[in-house]
Amino acid sequence: MSATPLLLRTIRREPTERTPIWLMRQAGRVLPEYRAIKAHWSLLEISVQPELCAEVTLQPLRRMPLDAAIVYADIMTPLVGVGIELEIVEAVGPVIAQPIRAAADLERLRAIEPEIDVPYLLETLRLVRRDLDASKALIGFAGAPFTLASYLIEGRGSRNFLLTKSMMYGEPALWHALMERLTAIVIDYLRAQAAAGADVLQLFDSWVGCLSPQDFREYVAPYSASIFDALRPTGVPLIHFGTNTATFLDQMREHGADVIGVDWRIALDDAWRIIGEDRAIQGNLDPATLLAPWPAVEERTRDVLRRAGGRPGHIFNLGHGLHPTTPVENVERLVELVQRETAGLGDRG
Repeated sequence: MSATPLLLRTIRREPTERTPIWLMRQAGRVLPEYRAIKAHWSLLEISVQPELCAEVTLQPLRRMPLDAAIVYADIMTPLVGVGIELEIVEAVGPVIAQPIRAAADLERLRAIEPEIDVPYLLETLRLVRRDLDASKALIGFAGAPFTLASYLIEGRGSRNFLLTKSMMYGEPALWHALMERLTAIVIDYLRAQAAAGADVLQLFDSWVGCLSPQDFREYVAPYSASIFDALRPTGVPLIHFGTNTATFLDQMREHGADVIGVDWRIALDDAWRIIGEDRAIQGNLDPATLLAPWPAVEERTRDVLRRAGGRPGHIFNLGHGLHPTTPVENVERLVELVQRETAGLGDRG
């Protein structure tokens, strides 16, 4: 067996001994040992304590044989680092104290200096990489500029993103100036994570699915492409994930990520046809499935694997993050099922 982590070999679309599995929001949420920590500290308080944050990052791998750890952080971490005042509110998400609505507000969004602004995150990565088994990959991540912009403009999560779209359509110069600043922040933030030991980097665009393909092309695509172009010299593999992106997977392919993550709103084999089999794919079990009785979980998991067809380049994951109410037993059984069902994959002819 190769000493190179299974996830990295899969991203390169090499034949592998089985399908790798990791789960978005695996660190925290469903784990009782995490909830015990969360009873004393908030997400942001945990994030600034590297030893504690490393512990939370590693907790799911102590419980389950997952193939990667993803650093415990929030997508708003780099914005906190540059001085944006916000609060992570339970059951609400990030709430911005002073939303960005005018050109003058951009002055509050300065460039990031990761070793000064988010040293705790980088130290967490170093600690995790030191303690993580060499066969496991370490994933760093960032929120994509559109998703970060939507929080900054709306002031919190939104159903319809009216303020965000109003800026896009009505004040395009302001929109592009905001996206340029956020893109520069994301590039420097991710580059620092690679230098601190991340083996893989994922760009999360959680809310970009609210756009039409035309709007995505004009208002978002150039910035995503710039991020991947800037990070390619690091040599670290790149994953591009967004929700509700079925109508512009063809565009995402052109942005240059090594892996395209897909949600459950499109069948995995249909998504792979659009993306092309010269690119790895990640996904795509509906996380709500894990709240169902086990036979339903088993059936839908096998359907995802059937659609992957044993082809090189499939990373099993959810179509978004774990729900907090997910029974941890179902998560453990899911990991075991995927690993059992795909064992000996590279030997199949």
